[in-house]
Amino acid sequence: MEIGIVGLPYSGKSTIFSTLLKHKSSDNISSKQSAERGVVKVPDARLDRLTEMFNPFKKVNATIEYIKVAGLDSDDGNKRGLPAQFLTNLKTVDALLLVVRNFENEYYPHPLNRIDPAADIEFINSEFLINDLVVVESRIEKLEKLLLKTQDEQDKKQLTLMNRLKDQLDNEKPLRELQFTEHEELILRGYQFITAKPVLYVVNISEEQIAQAEKIEASLSDFVAPKCGVTSLSAEIEKEISELEDEDAQVFMKDLGIKESAMNKLIRVSYELLGLISFFTVGDDECRSWTIRQGTKAQKAAGIIHSDLEKGFIRAETVHYDDLIANGSLNACKEKGILRLEGKEYIVKDGDILSIRFNV
Repeated sequence: MEIGIVGLPYSGKSTIFSTLLKHKSSDNISSKQSAERGVVKVPDARLDRLTEMFNPFKKVNATIEYIKVAGLDSDDGNKRGLPAQFLTNLKTVDALLLVVRNFENEYYPHPLNRIDPAADIEFINSEFLINDLVVVESRIEKLEKLLLKTQDEQDKKQLTLMNRLKDQLDNEKPLRELQFTEHEELILRGYQFITAKPVLYVVNISEEQIAQAEKIEASLSDFVAPKCGVTSLSAEIEKEISELEDEDAQVFMKDLGIKESAMNKLIRVSYELLGLISFFTVGDDECRSWTIRQGTKAQKAAGIIHSDLEKGFIRAETVHYDDLIANGSLNACKEKGILRLEGKEYIVKDGDILSIRFNV
């Protein structure tokens, strides 16, 4: 899964990106036309506990790929619409992490000469809406011309869908708020509309504002909706935390009244934003967290581990993490009937521990 980090100049995108990857600060400046990529582990205390229990040779966390998408930094980008390279980089991501700033900095002035996170969000969202509307209107025009010649039924259905999208965008509402059939989603997949993607608004705050983080987030509650969330962090403080040894980091966080690294929270919230859950496989060789979408059936989940497991799927031996921890071992769960066999139609739950029985 890919999440694109976007925002106006000097919002904190680069600092957040490098901290997510636990990079040290660097003077290197990348090209504004490029997109930097990095894979990060999804923190999961359950996997840590399972690793302690089974003591395997290896622990493997689930991962998310973050992409720092350049393009909004161009000098004339805001005057002429979104730059082409920005759109190219952005269309491949599964969700957006939109960074806005909530503090003054005399060395890095806000590009629009204001400190107003809500206005920044509305400004960038309006650019996304306009971009999607241009694409939709162009497609409607082409379909109408085609239908004058062919009267193709599939083209008629697509035109109806595009007109529905146009109505939504004309009303200044994002496409993510609409519900689509599986067939419609298949059609839309090729367009990669920006406003159809889930988005997490990240408010970059100063060290002095950490104590008011909840209040700041509450002030942006109007932006919280299905497939949309709001969180806050101090990018500079999080960078400092990431560069400390674990023990020193804990002391530093305690002094600032920070209970948990905001980066860990950010990764988890990103994971949840995409509608993803984790299941586990355990053993002496490896304890691993696997990523699937909510509602995935057991046979399909087995295919995430290996295609042969999906093809030859027979049953999934299943126990939930909470039940395993409560009973102390797989054998104890088996004796109590908590460890059970599930068929291919079983919907895997977040925290399930699976062992796949198969025959190829």
